[in-house]
Amino acid sequence: MSSPGGGASAERGPDFAALPDLASRRLGGSVMFASDELFAAKENLINPEPPVFAPGEFGAKGKIYDGWESRRRREPGNDHAIIRLGVPGIVHGVAVDTSFFRGNYPPQVSVEAVSVAGYPSVAELSQLDWRPLVGRASVAGDAHNWYAVAAPQHCTHVRLSIYPDGGVARCRVHGQPLPDPRFLTGTIDLAAIENGGQLIECSNAFYSPAWNLIMPGRPGSMADGWESSRRRDGGFDYATFGLAAAGVVRQVEIDTSYFVGNAPESARLLAAVRRPPDTLSSVRWAELLPRIGLQPDTGQRFLVEPAEPVTHVRLEVFPDGGLARLRVLGEITPDAMASLRARYLEARRPDVV
Repeated sequence: MSSPGGGASAERGPDFAALPDLASRRLGGSVMFASDELFAAKENLINPEPPVFAPGEFGAKGKIYDGWESRRRREPGNDHAIIRLGVPGIVHGVAVDTSFFRGNYPPQVSVEAVSVAGYPSVAELSQLDWRPLVGRASVAGDAHNWYAVAAPQHCTHVRLSIYPDGGVARCRVHGQPLPDPRFLTGTIDLAAIENGGQLIECSNAFYSPAWNLIMPGRPGSMADGWESSRRRDGGFDYATFGLAAAGVVRQVEIDTSYFVGNAPESARLLAAVRRPPDTLSSVRWAELLPRIGLQPDTGQRFLVEPAEPVTHVRLEVFPDGGLARLRVLGEITPDAMASLRARYLEARRPDVV
């Protein structure tokens, strides 16, 4: 995968770090509440950019930090923040980043979660039965702290508690998107993260990850896309995606916005149906969109002839370069929708309200 993953080194992170951050502002996440944010705003917790530090930057309340920081507690208790996930899903791990918090980080944290329909208020959330994701655990200062979830579960909101107070730069909630299937009817982007699409593998992501291809909205810059290094071997690069569910594809969009001198010369899109226990290496790939030349810095839309439903697509770019977005527009089949609804209800069962 192009996102961090694989080993459990401090640089790369554990395997769950390869999953998208469901709390990210890019996916529509929000920090709904913090018990205290006198020194630094709670909203910083879900900023997608890495935290930064300006040594000489001070304000009326002291040193300015790129994170969330509460005041020093002089009474019993602890501070906490409530985050609404941008995309509900099965959470596999949480990253608590204390970068640049050295003498003011919390010694311990815990994370709890609920799965609830609709858009409850903070007061309504406080009445629910929050279940533990990460038990009370030790924290290192100025570090990436990784916490695997022993029993992955469906979540719509998480509560980060710090003991007793202090500062946290970022909170990443890594998981598999699983939105409410009732919102996936009609023609949708089957590959989009917010609809349940996933990056499966990527040949090269030297400059930026292939996850960006299926992010919401229009790209903001060249950094908001997927870009591989320059190939010198006559080959090509590719990224493979699992769709939200089996669906019939009607349109494809390949967007090269902001990629001017480094857009691919051409691209093609393959599609396949994977039925367990098949692997992607054993399925039969067929052309959904034949190889076609691409224009730089352009959103390009293509109609495709509806064929049999597919579960995965593989975007191949020749020979290399960068793309901003991939959209795969179509409808989920009735059988796949029924299976998706059953999976969703089972995943939420303990917390349905």
